[in-house]
Parts: sequence; structure tokens; C-alpha cells
Amino acid sequence: MRQEPDFFGERELALIYIAKKLKEALALEDVLTKAAVEYLVEPDKYSGGVIFRSERVGAFFYVAPPDEDATRSLLLAQGYKPWDPD
Repeated sequence: MRQEPDFFGERELALIYIAKKLKEALALEDVLTKAAVEYLVEPDKYSGGVIFRSERVGAFFYVAPPDEDATRSLLLAQGYKPWDPD
């Protein structure tokens, strides 16, 4: 279920996915909502492109750390590749 930033308070959240297109973000929201995952989604900038690098805006999905592993497994099961900081 999508939550507002106030819901999480001062907790540090784990970035689990960056949707680069609106259609992708809406589909992921549906997956997370159906699974009753409490998540935060915020627009932010990322760098994209191989030859011509540019700054783009995407939908960044976050969850509380205790939900991170289960949510990553859910994303993999649904065909999404979770964000990997490495």
C-alpha cells in the first residue's frame, strides 16, 4: 500500500526499484499494493543512456528495511529486477 513520507517518520528506507517509465511505475504499484507491501514512491533524477548520458526522472520505490528482502523476492517473482547498489 502506497504511503506518504510521514508514515515512515525518520526511518531510513531501502531503495528497491527505479521505474524509468510511467507505465512500469503504475504496474509495480499494482503488484506492491496487491501484496499489501507498505512502500513510498517519489520522483527523483537518475543518469541514463550509454553513449549520450543524460539526466532523467524516474519513480524511486522505497520500503522499510524489515520488508526489504521479502519485497525483493516478490519483485523477482513478478519479473522485475530489484535495484542493486553494486
